[in-house]
This record gives sequence, structure tokens and C-alpha cells, in this order.
Amino acid sequence: MKAVKHYPRHIDLAPSSRASGCVRLPGSKSISNRTLLLAALAQGETRILDLLASDDTLVMLTALQSLGVHWQQESEGGPYLVQGAAGRFPVQHADLFMGNAGTAIRPLTAALALMGGDYTLHGVPRMHERPIGDLVEALQSIGCRIDYTGEPGFPPLHIQRGLPVPKTLKVRGNVSSQFLTALLLAAPLLAREQDVVIEVEGELISRPYIEITLKLMQRFGVNVERQEWQRFIVPAGQCYLSPGSIHVEGDASSASYFLAAGAIAGGPVRVEGVGADSIQGDIRFAEALAMMGAEIKSGPNWIEASAAGPLRALDLDCNHIPDAAMTLAVAVLYADGPSILRNIGSWRVKETDRIAAMAAELRKVGALVEEGADWLRVTPPAQIQPASIHTYDDHRMAMCFSLASLNGALRGGNKMRILDPKCVAKTFPDYFDAFAQITARPE
Repeated sequence: MKAVKHYPRHIDLAPSSRASGCVRLPGSKSISNRTLLLAALAQGETRILDLLASDDTLVMLTALQSLGVHWQQESEGGPYLVQGAAGRFPVQHADLFMGNAGTAIRPLTAALALMGGDYTLHGVPRMHERPIGDLVEALQSIGCRIDYTGEPGFPPLHIQRGLPVPKTLKVRGNVSSQFLTALLLAAPLLAREQDVVIEVEGELISRPYIEITLKLMQRFGVNVERQEWQRFIVPAGQCYLSPGSIHVEGDASSASYFLAAGAIAGGPVRVEGVGADSIQGDIRFAEALAMMGAEIKSGPNWIEASAAGPLRALDLDCNHIPDAAMTLAVAVLYADGPSILRNIGSWRVKETDRIAAMAAELRKVGALVEEGADWLRVTPPAQIQPASIHTYDDHRMAMCFSLASLNGALRGGNKMRILDPKCVAKTFPDYFDAFAQITARPE
């Protein structure tokens, strides 16, 4: 991993009259942590190219090391070599600190529950407020022994040797898709002699992230039969096999900030590392910008956005772009009327309650905001007001509100202050450097 980046207590962003240029994206967090776990569970050595260097991937790498999985980085910024443990981690007793990395704690909980060891998992205070009960209950129903050592339904967790039996697992789909992802990733450990069936109760949110999971499992030799979005069957006798080498594509959620900048402030802004061939659902953020009137171009490994006139307001079901929808919440400050973002209930159980946090900070910059259990209505102000944006230790809050400094829209030329900018280290440590490269300052 790269050396730790040092951040000031805040960053002041001056009004920018135009955004243009090209940004090479860091690797996807979702793909990075899934790939690390799959490589650790597989037979053989896996070479991972363009792994994201961030707090969340460091959490996963450190946990795997504590579990006896051997890995090394070929050079600074270079590929990682992971020695697979063939379905059973060498260390059977470990205490694991998971930070605030949901993409690490949830799949590891499922995998460790089937390992037959003794493990504790805990994290930062916010992690202990993020629900995990639906996943734990599904695992307990097949004989896994998992106890809460704090508030029931939330980490910290104590996993002990149980007697899991392959039978139908049932999990709710309307809280977090990470619960289903965790069960899917762990299922081959249980499907040695008979099929494992996973049924989703209720509507499955954030379906694109399940597609990522299924495609990566396939890359590692495990095929899953999907019956609509309600039933998943992992046929018996499959095990993870290293693909030899695998590339982590650029992060589509991170692409959203730069594409929105191009749509708001002229452009063109091009992102490289993710494009029309992406396996990530958040790539469809570009479609939302096109609905607002932006000009979008793309190739297999790039996307470009430019302004084509004033942005139009929109009313959008955002289930297909759960993380990138946060970027829309700030982009609609530049729209020609009120916009509504729907089906975003998963925001409430992320790094912070993102619906409440987004509403509070949008009001600071002058927007009129209404919020519901799973929706947000934003009416743009006549002019964006300068403000000190609280980021709630949430990387996406910090990156989203950088957009409020665009198009020279700030009243009186004042600056937009982003508090605690170090939170971007979770997924994009160099974000503000990259943002500065595409934003032109007024003379």
C-alpha cells in the first residue's frame, strides 16, 4: 500500500468556472474487497492488478494476514500476489478489527462462520451501529454459532465452532445487498456435497452489486443459478480456483463525481478505467446525467461528460445506482427545478445515515429539502450559499459536496469548506488532487 496521506483539518474549494480534463480512476472498492476474499479462499496463487489502495482494502488485507493468508505486493503501486488457502484459513483463532468497512466485515463473517474456528470481529463506533442481524440470523438458522458481544443485531461479533448444515438460507433483501453477497461468497464452503439454496425475502435492493458478486464468483470458477432476484442456487461440488491474474476495474461510483463536474461546468471531463464494458451498476449514473440533458460519450474503458445546456430536474428510482445517486443529490442543485430521488433507503445504514446527512448539508447551501424513509426531494436555491460542510466521517459526503463549488455559482465568490477531508481515504485518497486537476479557477 502507498504511504499514508496527510490531510488538513479542512479544505477550501474556490468557485470554479469550468471543469475539463481526464482522470484515471482508482480501482473499485466493491470489486477489490470481493476479489481479495475470493483469492484468499481459492486454490492457487492469484495476481491482482490495480487493487484499490484505501482504508477499506487495507482492513481486508490486514484481516486476511491475521487469518494466515500470505500476500505480498510486487512493488509500490504494483500488483498483489495472494496465496489461496483452498477454502480454509490457516489461523483458527483471531481477533479482527474491521474499521468501518462493510465490504469486509459482512463477507468475512459468513466465511468465518463456516470455518470451524473461534473469531471476534469489531470496528469503529459507527460500525457497531450498522446492522448485521439479518446476515447473522441466516447463518444461525443453518447451525452457525455467532453471538453479539454488544447490542443485539450489530457488531461486535463472536464466532465459534458450529455444525452448519446445508439447507435453504433465507435473508431479507431490503436492508443491504451486502448480506446476500456475504452468503453467496461463502456458499461454496458449504456446498461440498449438496446444493446450497439462498432465498431473498422481500425486494432486493442494490441489485447491481449482486451482479458484481456473481460475475466475480464465476471468474473464480463457481457458477450460481439465479431465479429472478428471489432465489439463488450454488450447485454442489464447486470450489474457488484462481484465475491466475485478475484486473480490478476503475470505481464507477468515483467516476460519478467527475462526470457530474463535466455536466455542470462545461466539460468535457473524461474518466478512464471504467466504461461501457463495466460490471458495475453505478456506470448507469451516466444515463441519469443524460436524462438531465448532459452529453455523454463512452468507449469500452472510458466515459466522458459535457454540458449541453442547463440541467433538467428529474424524478428517478435510484435502486440501480445506490451509491452514485448521492452524487445526483448535489448535482441537482444546478437543475431547473425540484428533483426527487427515490428508493434510496439503503443510505440510512451506510457510513452515516446518508439521507439525514445529505438533507442537512444541502440546506446549508440554500436548497429546500424534504426527506422520507427512502426518498429525498431537492429544490435548488437561486444561488448556492458558501458553507462549512460536515462530512460525518463519510467519504461520499466529502466528494459529493466538492461539486457545490462549480460553475462559479457560489455567492460573492466565497469558498466552499469541506471539513475532515481525510475521510476520502476510505476509497479515493487522492480525490481532492484529482478534482483540482479538472477545475479551472477564475482569473
